[in-house]
Amino acid sequence: MDTLLLMLVCGGGYLVAYYTYGRFLAKKIFKLNKDARVPSVELRDGIDYVPARKGIIFGHHFTSIAGTGPIVGPAIGIIWGWLPAILWVTFGCILMGAVHDFGALVVSMRNQGKSISEAAAKYINVRVRFIFFAIVFLSLLIVIAIFGVVIAAVFTRFPESILPVWLEIPIAIALGWAVYKKSANVILSTIVAVAAMYLTVGLGAYIESVRPGLLALPECSWLPPATGLWVIILLIYAWVASTLPVTTLLQPRDYINAWQLFIAMALLVGGTVAASLRGNLPLAAPCINPLPPTNVPPIWPFMFVIIACGAISGFHSLVASGTSAKQVAKESDSLFVGYGSMLLEGFLAVLVIICVAAGVAMALKLENGTILTGKAAWQHYYSTWIGAKGLSDKIAPVVIGAANIMGALGLPKVVGITLMGVFIASFAGTTLDTSVRIQRYVISELATDLRIPHLANRWAATTFAVLTAAGLAFATGASGRGAMILWPLFGSSNQLLAALALLVITIYLKRKGGLKFVVTAVPCLIMLVITNWAMVKNEMNFIADKNWLLVTIGAGIFALALWMTVEALIAFFSLPYSSASQQKIQESI
Repeated sequence: MDTLLLMLVCGGGYLVAYYTYGRFLAKKIFKLNKDARVPSVELRDGIDYVPARKGIIFGHHFTSIAGTGPIVGPAIGIIWGWLPAILWVTFGCILMGAVHDFGALVVSMRNQGKSISEAAAKYINVRVRFIFFAIVFLSLLIVIAIFGVVIAAVFTRFPESILPVWLEIPIAIALGWAVYKKSANVILSTIVAVAAMYLTVGLGAYIESVRPGLLALPECSWLPPATGLWVIILLIYAWVASTLPVTTLLQPRDYINAWQLFIAMALLVGGTVAASLRGNLPLAAPCINPLPPTNVPPIWPFMFVIIACGAISGFHSLVASGTSAKQVAKESDSLFVGYGSMLLEGFLAVLVIICVAAGVAMALKLENGTILTGKAAWQHYYSTWIGAKGLSDKIAPVVIGAANIMGALGLPKVVGITLMGVFIASFAGTTLDTSVRIQRYVISELATDLRIPHLANRWAATTFAVLTAAGLAFATGASGRGAMILWPLFGSSNQLLAALALLVITIYLKRKGGLKFVVTAVPCLIMLVITNWAMVKNEMNFIADKNWLLVTIGAGIFALALWMTVEALIAFFSLPYSSASQQKIQESI
């Protein structure tokens, strides 16, 4: 019953937060106006700026920010105990992550849907635009390059997911055509599209059970390894997807993926209730783990950086100020899209923690046929530092734990595993194509500022985004795993990006007058301390390992962030406090 109570308390907490703190932010801090002109209407072009129904843009935004972050991060972070992880994904999400996402979305919408980099230039000074651009570009470069490997790893571990993931593309295109071109009923179209998606899931599972390996890529001496070939295929797909109008593929695909998530979460919630009432779902993970394996880094500050997306993530500010701000149809919708979607992601992280803290303990079958239960099952994965293992080892306890919990509802374990494999691969694909589109926006904006018109159009900017990612991916050979050399930097640089985005939002609110800026200034200060602390510790580790590439790039990111912070603090303390001066500033923004 402890597991059920944990889920109910956290879920109830998110609901209360949305209707109290979320509405406070919307009415008192950002003062949303449902009649205000928004970029999706004012700059509508049918390609990027397209007003969308609240539910559809919510689906796009949520699946874009979620990816594998709220799955892998909590699965690693639970090594310090389920209680620290739960506290961080609950309170961090409500008071920091959701505020960060919501604020970035509103600021972008009030600036023609431009990126957070452009907002930094406007509210701080022009110099920080290029500082922010460098940090954002590097972060997106790593995401784009690495997620090909992430999806390839999922396809290798769960080959039954290959067919459903690719067949989702024509289903999404058909959904977009039906809704936007034929004005079909959204509810009916959604039911048909989601049903078709789950038929492909069943087809993939059936083919893999009858002909194992049939769906996998062939191994040929004249072809790159499977991971490298998948990276090439996925980058080509991402180029096409990010140049198409958002209503053709990106938006409807994300919407279908959102329904995948809703169904998977409903199954996990139902399974948790059923298993808990039968007494079959005790928490096997320790509440607090004071003596984790010797190679595990200290909980301060690394748990906060590793769990990342489940509580707060800088990547979310890029989505909010990249694709989502160009599609929200009414300013009042931004509360549901920005704040609400992050709370849902936090609840997803809670369910992931339950899967690995309790679900795995229900039954774990080893390759030799031995079945482990209880703490022995949990220790099988967490007796060593899971953060140092490969991706398949990181997601295995989540998938197995989820399948066990779904089994409490009578769902066969193989079906549960297939559903989770497709779910993870689909979300990784969503993050990939959204990241390429956002990188295109960033490149286009900078090219426009630098007066390089040939690089500003969507085809050239997208090509540049994809080719630079491909260069990083294949820097170490044909396997496409080149971005892995920079992956140790991603966690801290991603959280640092969140702190810098909060810094921009804080300056924006300070310019509005009063003490509104406190709601973002406090989270900003906390994140600056935590992430800079983590970056310094990482630099010390890189120096000890004589990894001079990571030392150099890490030091560069740290220096840029420090520079921007100093520029922002100067701007912050230079702003006047008198009401007359504040009125002039408000009129200028």
